[in-house]
Amino acid sequence: MRRLHPLRTLSVALLLVLGVACSEQESSEKAMVRQAVAIEQADECHLCGMIISNYPGPKGETYNKSSNSVSKFCSTRDLFSFVLQPENIRQIKEIYVHDMSKTPWQRPEDEYFIDAREAWYVIGSEQKGSMGKTLASFGNQADAEVFINEFGGKLYSFGEITIDVL
Repeated sequence: MRRLHPLRTLSVALLLVLGVACSEQESSEKAMVRQAVAIEQADECHLCGMIISNYPGPKGETYNKSSNSVSKFCSTRDLFSFVLQPENIRQIKEIYVHDMSKTPWQRPEDEYFIDAREAWYVIGSEQKGSMGKTLASFGNQADAEVFINEFGGKLYSFGEITIDVL
C-alpha cells in the first residue's frame, strides 16, 4: 500500500480550502452586485440628466461589468435607449426595472426592483413616464396583461425590444 507524503497532503488540502474560500468570496461579490440600489432624491438620469425622483413611472438601473458602477435612469425608455446601444451592450452586467404590479405608478418604490431581463414590458399604453411614453415593466406576464386591459399597449419580452420598437 502506498503512503501519501504529508507535505503533499497538506498542499492539496490547502489548495482545496483556498478554492472554496475564493468561490465563496466570488459568490458573495456577485450577490452584492445583483441588488438594485435606492434612487436618492438628487439622483440624475444617466442619459438625460433629469432628476429621477421628480417623475412618475418605472425607473431603471444598470451595473457596469468593468467598474461595478451603477447608472440610474428616469424611465425605462431612457434605460433601453442606453442599454441597446452597441457600445453599451457588452459593458452591462446587471439591469433592473420596477415591477409596476407591486408599486404605485406616481412614486415607484425601490424595494420592487426586478431583473429587467426576466421582466415583461408594455409599450404604447396611456400611462406616462418622465419622458412621455414609457415601457411599463412587470415581473410576470399576467400582471402585464391586466395593465394592457386597463391602459392599452402591446406586450414584449426583454429580448423583443429593439431600437426600432422604441
